[in-house]
Amino acid sequence: MLLTVLFIIGITAEAMTGALAAGRQKMDLFGVTMVACVTALGGGSVRDMLLGHYPLVWVENPHYLVIVAAAAIITVFTSSLMKYFRVLFLVLDSVGLSVFTVFGVRVALEMGHGLVVALVAALITGIMGGILRDILCNRIPLVFHKELYASVVPPGVFVYLGLRELGVHEDITIISSLLTVFILRILAIYFKLSLPVFDYQEKEYKRQERTRLWHFPRAAKPISYNFTNTLKNKAKKKKAEKEKKGKSLAEEIIEIEDAENRPDE
Repeated sequence: MLLTVLFIIGITAEAMTGALAAGRQKMDLFGVTMVACVTALGGGSVRDMLLGHYPLVWVENPHYLVIVAAAAIITVFTSSLMKYFRVLFLVLDSVGLSVFTVFGVRVALEMGHGLVVALVAALITGIMGGILRDILCNRIPLVFHKELYASVVPPGVFVYLGLRELGVHEDITIISSLLTVFILRILAIYFKLSLPVFDYQEKEYKRQERTRLWHFPRAAKPISYNFTNTLKNKAKKKKAEKEKKGKSLAEEIIEIEDAENRPDE
């Protein structure tokens, strides 16, 4: 019963955050409702489709869909007051993440899967709704570059599985897992904890001579393959030869006499 109540609180908070995100993109009421439903119930739906767990959560419990749609419409008409409840939204979002984590683990274990699949199921249930919301709103998913969100899910999963293996009562196991995820998420928000960011910007790289693998000697002047200049040079040479042959006989006699009159060295 406690888990069901917390689940309703979680999907309500997620629906309201989805409605606000749609409002920032100036969507109409249908768009707001769709984004809210995807945010609140998208993670569980994707998990169930991947694991083959049917019927889906909102198909088996249609009243969840009604609650989400109602929360979206209420958010539209009370949006001016939402800025005063920012802290409350963060707390409720943390509650939703912890509840979705436990639901994902339980579904995977009920289907006979092990640790790895249970962990993936918990992650998908907890973060996929927010990822789909941000994709529909045409922005980079917040879970990829903000405070720790998905990273607080594995500790909750390990606590749940560890206590379950030790034979601890189911209620204590659930509460311990919920508190683990919730506390870690609140601490991440308060201290602004996040994973290291990979910042890669494409830059123009100019290779230097010392970084070349092979060094070949280069000519002082680049070799020219301009055939037009070669043909022009040949034409000038032929023209000069013709001009030399075309000298008058008188000029040749004068040149010979000058050579004869030149004193011997």
